[in-house]
Amino acid sequence: MSSSPTLSEKFRAELLGTFIFVLVGAGSAVGTASLAGADSGSLLVAAALANGIGLAVAVTATLKVSGGSLNPAVSIALWTVRKLKAKEMVAYFVAEIVGATLAGAALIAAFPSVLGNSSNWGAPALNSGVSPLQGIAIETLMTFVLMFVIYGTAVDARAPHVGGIAIGLAVLADVLVAGNLTGAAMNPARAYGPMIATLSFPGYWYIYTIGPIVGAVLAALAYRYFIESPSE
Repeated sequence: MSSSPTLSEKFRAELLGTFIFVLVGAGSAVGTASLAGADSGSLLVAAALANGIGLAVAVTATLKVSGGSLNPAVSIALWTVRKLKAKEMVAYFVAEIVGATLAGAALIAAFPSVLGNSSNWGAPALNSGVSPLQGIAIETLMTFVLMFVIYGTAVDARAPHVGGIAIGLAVLADVLVAGNLTGAAMNPARAYGPMIATLSFPGYWYIYTIGPIVGAVLAALAYRYFIESPSE
């Protein structure tokens, strides 16, 4: 019988898992910047696929070690409903931000700057027609969907054994809905990794903290108390 993963092992899994997810997700924006003349719809689909598949494989790879959180908002939500201990939540939070920042730095080191600069190195952007308050609301709703799926497929003891596939599909769907509005980050690490690596923060940066955390916590509470028995 194998022993339970240590906190150090969980930390490393969260760091590397987030690194892979952000590398693929942000990298897709940088890579597709080379597709001159591509229409916005095609770019949106490419972003949705890359972020969804990237998260699906990263979650699947880390699920049995750390639970595959790979998202500070998710980690906070899991701590809120007592699925993570406080020390685990803090360790996950740090690992996720570090992993995302390293992914942003790796993109800067490896990809042509002309592509990275034109795509903000994969950092999400707020559409000019969307206010910051609307941005918070959109990120809250999209993260609610994501966290609900995470809880139902990876946290609930009755969850189907589908790895990270359903979670990746939730991200794919959310990006198709709101990718052109807020970038549909749903994840502070996914948003801030490229920003920290480039030391460039837009004035509306805070929407990627407030929206995802509120959405994740509300979804976790809703699932915990409306679907899963609190005594479990």
